[in-house]
Amino acid sequence: MEEILVIGGGLAGCEASYNLANMGFKVLLYEMRPQKLTPAHKSDKLAELVCSNTLGSTEITSGAGLLKAEMELLDSLVVSAGKHSYIPAGSALAVDRELFSQYITRRIEEHPNITLIREEVKRVPRDQIVIVATGPLTSEALAEDIRELVGFDHLYFYDAIAPIVEADSVDFSKGFWASRYSKGGDDYFNCPLTEEEYKIFYEELLKAEKVQPKDFEKAVYFEGCMPIEEMARRGYKTLLFGPMKPVGLIDPKTGKQPFAVVQLRKENKEGTLLSLVGFQTQMTYSEQKRVLRLIPCLRNAVFVKLGSMHRNTFIQSNRVLTPYLNMRKYENIFFAGQITGVEGYVASAATGILAGINAGRLAKGKELLLPPQETMLGSLVRYITSKEGTLQPMSPVFGLLPPLETKVKNKEERKKLLAERALKAMEKWSKALKEDIIIYSPATGQG
Repeated sequence: MEEILVIGGGLAGCEASYNLANMGFKVLLYEMRPQKLTPAHKSDKLAELVCSNTLGSTEITSGAGLLKAEMELLDSLVVSAGKHSYIPAGSALAVDRELFSQYITRRIEEHPNITLIREEVKRVPRDQIVIVATGPLTSEALAEDIRELVGFDHLYFYDAIAPIVEADSVDFSKGFWASRYSKGGDDYFNCPLTEEEYKIFYEELLKAEKVQPKDFEKAVYFEGCMPIEEMARRGYKTLLFGPMKPVGLIDPKTGKQPFAVVQLRKENKEGTLLSLVGFQTQMTYSEQKRVLRLIPCLRNAVFVKLGSMHRNTFIQSNRVLTPYLNMRKYENIFFAGQITGVEGYVASAATGILAGINAGRLAKGKELLLPPQETMLGSLVRYITSKEGTLQPMSPVFGLLPPLETKVKNKEERKKLLAERALKAMEKWSKALKEDIIIYSPATGQG
């Protein structure tokens, strides 16, 4: 049986390795720690959680909760570890960090089909099947090789993320659809502010509490992705020449140009998600909600993603990868985890499962697979590999799922029905997948 390389011992790398090993492949899992340390990790354990100790909600009516339920149907090592190391935290799957990483490290080290190699990989092999799952703190040498591999314009070293809202939470009666100077159709929803509304917004923006970046996240701001609060500090009218510029826009209700405008752009083809154009920020999450809801159209906005700016190495998967998570240029090279442009522990781990499945199928000469679009994993992977324009990291949110055939007004009921549909589709897909592949059982040592 062919050996398959996995680079990176984080959540995605461990999921990919475990999946491949259970399919009967010999896996060489490379993890550079403790030979080479990162600025964030504290131990040499695999799958160390360096930020929060929660894997998100367990409720299937949340994006993370639904994705974990789908992963459990795919025999997820991370979900198993989460249950093993669970600590009470309401509806969230919080874990004891030490127990969590110890559990995964033990399962990987004890698996007869996995060889754990503690050394840095500085170059991705071009001539064998490999999964790159090195995360946001990829070493400098490997990051440089990945830049060469994917193209220098398609590897980003920082996030500059603008908030995203649910479209049905926007008050469309207070704004209008139009493009600046009427160019390109009515592609933007414009949220106008009067001078008084702008003054209040500006003052609260300056007063808002900001997140202080960690040492390893500090970066020089580029003019094209300056946080809105940094622009605001340059002067009262600076935003009016930047992301809140009203020039070229006429409000059809008044026949006049507004004093200030916040533009919303469709984040997906269905238009169920809208992003605030140019509104990357370092305000804390609670302050973002408070300040941005001062914009009249967003008084009751539901934020599916909040803005941020921090160090995060990731590729433009929509330019580089197929939906099966292998490269368009090299079908034998797969990517998984945060480096693909997904956000959060659970999404990172889930892409590791899918990359492992497809790397194994490629090695067996079988057709590569993608979960149904009705599933959270299927929709998330389709999004990161097909989004038009610049890709910014995305977490699992219900706005990615295709709508129900019958419209349901009640939000919680709608999410419940979407989740039930997703799990039914994933159960069917995972059953067919298992019938097609010999699964190794660590408990019995038999196929």
